[in-house]
Amino acid sequence: MDELIEAVENLIEGNWSKLVSGLVMMALGWWIGKRRAQSAWKRKEFLDRLNVSLNSVHNGKLLIRTVLEKSCQEIFLNSVAVETVLDAARSTTAMDSTLPLPKDDYWYYLNSALNEIAEKFAMGAVRRDQGLDVKVETYVICLTCESAGELRTRKVRAMLVQKKLIENLPAECPKLESPHHITRWETLKQLAGERTKNPHKFLDIEIAI
Repeated sequence: MDELIEAVENLIEGNWSKLVSGLVMMALGWWIGKRRAQSAWKRKEFLDRLNVSLNSVHNGKLLIRTVLEKSCQEIFLNSVAVETVLDAARSTTAMDSTLPLPKDDYWYYLNSALNEIAEKFAMGAVRRDQGLDVKVETYVICLTCESAGELRTRKVRAMLVQKKLIENLPAECPKLESPHHITRWETLKQLAGERTKNPHKFLDIEIAI
C-alpha cells in the first residue's frame, strides 16, 4: 500500500501542472456552458431543439399545433449537420425565416425531418397498405427559424402545412388564437412565395391516418 501511495504521489508531482490546467479548463468549460444556457433562457432561445409544427386554417381560424419536438441531434444525427443547422438558424431574418442551408445538401436535412414525421404516422401507412380505410393528405415541410414579431420561444421548426393550403392561402389574415400568432401568418405567406422561388427548400409528404 505504501508503494502504491508513493507511486501516486510521484505521478501527481510529475504532472501537477497538467492536472491543474485540466481542472481549470473543465471549470472554464462548465462556466461558459452555464452562461450560454442562462443567456439562451433569458432570450427564450432554444435552437438546439427541432419542433415539428402543424399549421392549418379551420373555420377561418389559424391553428398551430406541435406534432413532435426533439433535440436537433436526435433528428440530424451528425454533429456537423447539427452545427450547420444551428448556424443557419442564427442567420434567418424577419424577411426570410427559411434556413439558409447549402442547396446541394438541403434535401438531406429535410429528409431527416420527414423521416421523423413519417415515423409518427407509420400506423396510417400500414393501414393503407393493408387496404383499410384511411384519410390521406399531402403536406409540405420546410425548415425555419422565425425571428420576427413577439415570439415566446425561438426554435428550429419544421413547418408542416397541407399542400393545398400553402398553394391557396386566404387573401385575408384568419382569426388568431393568440395575438403573437400573427408572426406565424406572416411566415406562412413568406413560405408560399419561397416555395415558388426556391422549391429545393421544400419536400412533400403523404400522411395517412
